Amino acid sequence: MTIAAKDKYDVVVVGSGAAGQAAALTAQENGASVLLLEKGRTTGGSANYSEGIFAVGSYLQKEKGIEVSGTDVLKEEVEYSKYKADSRIWRKYVDTSAENVQWLANEGVVFERVQAMGAGEATWHIYEGFGYGAIHKALEPKFLKLGGELLTSTAAVALKLNEDGSKTITLRNEADGTTEDVTAKVVVLAAGGYLNNKEMMAEETDYDLSRMIPVSSGKGTGDGLRLGWSVGGRKYGTGMAMLFGGYLDDPDQPYFKMMSSQMNVAAGQQPLLWVNEDGERFVDESVIYNFSYAGNALYTQNEVYSILDTGVIEKMAKDGNYMGLGVYVERGDKMDNLAAEIDQAVADKKPFIFKADTIEELAEKTGLPKDQLTATIARYNGFAAKGEDEDFGKEADYLVAVEKGPFYAFKLNIGAFCTMGGLKVNVNNEVEDEKGKVIPGLYAAGNDASGLTGDTYGPNMPGTCAGYAFYSGRNAALDAQKYL
Repeated sequence: MTIAAKDKYDVVVVGSGAAGQAAALTAQENGASVLLLEKGRTTGGSANYSEGIFAVGSYLQKEKGIEVSGTDVLKEEVEYSKYKADSRIWRKYVDTSAENVQWLANEGVVFERVQAMGAGEATWHIYEGFGYGAIHKALEPKFLKLGGELLTSTAAVALKLNEDGSKTITLRNEADGTTEDVTAKVVVLAAGGYLNNKEMMAEETDYDLSRMIPVSSGKGTGDGLRLGWSVGGRKYGTGMAMLFGGYLDDPDQPYFKMMSSQMNVAAGQQPLLWVNEDGERFVDESVIYNFSYAGNALYTQNEVYSILDTGVIEKMAKDGNYMGLGVYVERGDKMDNLAAEIDQAVADKKPFIFKADTIEELAEKTGLPKDQLTATIARYNGFAAKGEDEDFGKEADYLVAVEKGPFYAFKLNIGAFCTMGGLKVNVNNEVEDEKGKVIPGLYAAGNDASGLTGDTYGPNMPGTCAGYAFYSGRNAALDAQKYL
């Protein structure tokens, strides 16, 4: 019994997330014979959890009268990256972003609205049913209807370049371990980065992995990068994970479950009071409005605790939160279930939460220095009374005194959605070798491709990662058609 239906294809796509689905469907629509590979039992990868995509000049923005300059976006993102991002890649991505939204809509993806996130621009196009709906109700069914071949539980474990320009891909059936070779004229690597590969994360990044919470499908293990590197693709742009600030580590449930938790958002995503392991403040906590910067800030300390009093918990229940977490918990939502979630976490003796009637008792329970913690909170309350943060310059609106018990401390870990980068590509998403020469017929898309970021993701233009995944997969397939 063979693994694949044929032994030769025009295009083989490795990975069935946003980039892989877009590449496979585009190639299939252009008349190529396409094999789409997914090593897991289910398709979509981490793209299933994405809320929306970036675009400038889309039909949705035009309907709302939203004007954003593509050139201004490009300049902001490239400057934000300290010019580690490729301006040419950004130019083409920005210029094609409205068409990207339109193509997805034409394929059956339903967009609900366009909005901003945090302090960013209104570039975030939210799709119905998250990325799961976009992939499973639109792109994948159409790919299959047009005759595309999809194999799940099938990994690509080796890649070889042949003298005639074809590529040999070794497939492995993950159920029984059998292997088989197929050949293709074009290979698109779209396997989603390496966030879930601890060895690669330790080797390629400087993060303290003991504090990082990977909120993803769990399948980003660097498969596409290793395949590309094995045939001479240039390793480039590794080292960055998309951090998103404070996140609670609940050992009793999968990491993604906390995404919709009001307690998690209240503890890790608000511009309130953070202290380090010495009981000291260390940053203007409104850094959370740029969630990637917030992740960086949290990593400057060995431990971080978010301190909430009953007063601010009641205030967020009545008036709404200051900052949400994507569209899982929206900015301004009334936190009507927050108190109940906190009470349940205390009752269950979750390791991330500490409750006390006094600040001194809170210090004892957390192990923080009592004198320093009480002094920090007294000083902070003084700033709140004056409406001026003399230490770090936080805006007065976010200086909320900590004075009504019971008091709560939440130990914060750092959340991460994905890695980005690893293979050097040009504006067509063709993989380049160490000398900057294109490897004909080999493409990298989505989080396997470099050029979009520096060492920190830019959330001021929300949706750029998911948008780039769909765009780059399609961009690769369109160029592959010319190659074919």
